[in-house]
Amino acid sequence: MDQDLKGWFTERSPMWPGQAFSLKVDKVLLDTRSKFQHIQIFQSSNYGKVLTLDGAIQFTERDEASYQEMITFLPLNSHPAPKKVLVVGGGDGGVARELAKHPLVEQVVQCEIDEKVVEACKEHVPSLGQGFSNPKLTLYTGDGAEFLQTTDQKFDVIITDASDPVVNEGEEGTKDGPAASLFNEDYYTRMKAKLAPGGILCCQGESIWLHADLIIRLVANCRRTFPVVDYAYTCTPTYPSGQIGFILCSTNPNTNFREPVTVWDESEVERLGLKYYNAAIHRAAFVLPTFMSTRLKNAK
Repeated sequence: MDQDLKGWFTERSPMWPGQAFSLKVDKVLLDTRSKFQHIQIFQSSNYGKVLTLDGAIQFTERDEASYQEMITFLPLNSHPAPKKVLVVGGGDGGVARELAKHPLVEQVVQCEIDEKVVEACKEHVPSLGQGFSNPKLTLYTGDGAEFLQTTDQKFDVIITDASDPVVNEGEEGTKDGPAASLFNEDYYTRMKAKLAPGGILCCQGESIWLHADLIIRLVANCRRTFPVVDYAYTCTPTYPSGQIGFILCSTNPNTNFREPVTVWDESEVERLGLKYYNAAIHRAAFVLPTFMSTRLKNAK
């Protein structure tokens, strides 16, 4: 917990310099280290339970649906038959939870590098950790980039739910985080090799307000590899700048991410228990501010 503001957690990072974000802490539930990262879970006063990794907020119960539902259903509802899905990362269980809701998904394979995050969320945040009870799920522990190199399986959809590539070590400076390999440009090439015909991938795509250069570089690289590449975003108040994006790629040249193939009406959205995602939000997620749409148009 931050000592400058007693009783509050304050997030600072070299990936968003010159700004900080604080949440009032009611109770610390877990404060431990794995061999990869510093894991904290606390009960906040207004946002429910919160998971942080190396001092960066991964979710709060209050607004997690805006991220978990969008990173899951933007790609799934853009694919006509998303039967087999790979999740890289996602150690909190949120994506696995959402995948269990989709009627077309038959099999889920997940590769998470840090088993301590999985166990922490299962124990302390069952609202997300319940995702690991998905009967369609097979969970592997290990590096996602290495898993892609070694597996012979093919997937209709690959979702990369990664933490940020750089973390803060305080006075010692910065270091690559456990997800750094998932932001390397050749990672997208590895994912393409594991997609079934017509396959789609969706990756956590950082913030247009803070990481535009990184986003442009990744999108330009993807356009050299995939016939269809697009960028969408969602509003999540407790992420830096209140916004986070997704890079979507398809091997099918006829894919139009902006018009979902599967459209759920209001009754279906309610039946599935969705809090954020619907067909209108799907379409709106691709409407970007002028400064970013112009840069993405010219990214090559």
